[in-house]
Amino acid sequence: MRGTVRKISIPRRLVADLMHASVQVPFVSLARPLSIRHLVEARAQALQPPGWAAIFVKAFALVTKSEPNLRTLYLKWPLARFYELPRSVAMVTIARVEDGQPCVLLQKVNAPAETPLTEIDAVLRHAKEAPIDQVPAFRKMLLATQLPLPVRRLLWWIGLNWGRQRANYFGSFGVTSVAAYGPGELHALSPGPFILSYGMVKPDQTIDVVLRWDHRITDAALIAKALTRLEQVLNGEISAELRANRQQTEPKPVRSVAI
Repeated sequence: MRGTVRKISIPRRLVADLMHASVQVPFVSLARPLSIRHLVEARAQALQPPGWAAIFVKAFALVTKSEPNLRTLYLKWPLARFYELPRSVAMVTIARVEDGQPCVLLQKVNAPAETPLTEIDAVLRHAKEAPIDQVPAFRKMLLATQLPLPVRRLLWWIGLNWGRQRANYFGSFGVTSVAAYGPGELHALSPGPFILSYGMVKPDQTIDVVLRWDHRITDAALIAKALTRLEQVLNGEISAELRANRQQTEPKPVRSVAI
């Protein structure tokens, strides 16, 4: 049978490089439905409800503030060691269609725990809708992916083992989902130590969440506690911020003055 030879596009080459960097990470995953009734109610009342990706980025970043292990990287060279970050950096998977082909690119969100939810949502919406050459993170990734394979392998190796810069290049945790395309439980790969995925909101106001982590850094007990804390943050801090944003954006009533 004769097939058709097709050239690998630059975005698909980026995914291949990402999978090559992820293949040796000993990932373990924990899935759990989270009850988010208060969050669903607060989001439904928002004048401009943020996307779910922005919500989970900030919520998980808030969880990591009180747990240093969730801000820890595993570095291999020159000696195996842990590297604790002062704050989290999120890498969010953005699904795009370029030149008629689907592709996946990564958008970085710096210090999401300290960033307003509206700003995080704006960054992700811009990454989803703007032309690729107008998104600096995409432009840098695709330019680097055009380099020869040996050079790319060297750059990835340096980026993954230089503690001060690794979070800048790859983040400290990732967020991804296929909920926009229907139900499903996604167990993704990443060179980073933690990657969170979420499903669709169910009629009983729960949402399935999968948290994958590098088992060299921590164990399942901490991850179970982190998911419990994540549920609390979604219904607590995130819901409160949504309600506060609504109060700030609602027009104030105009009082009539009798003459």
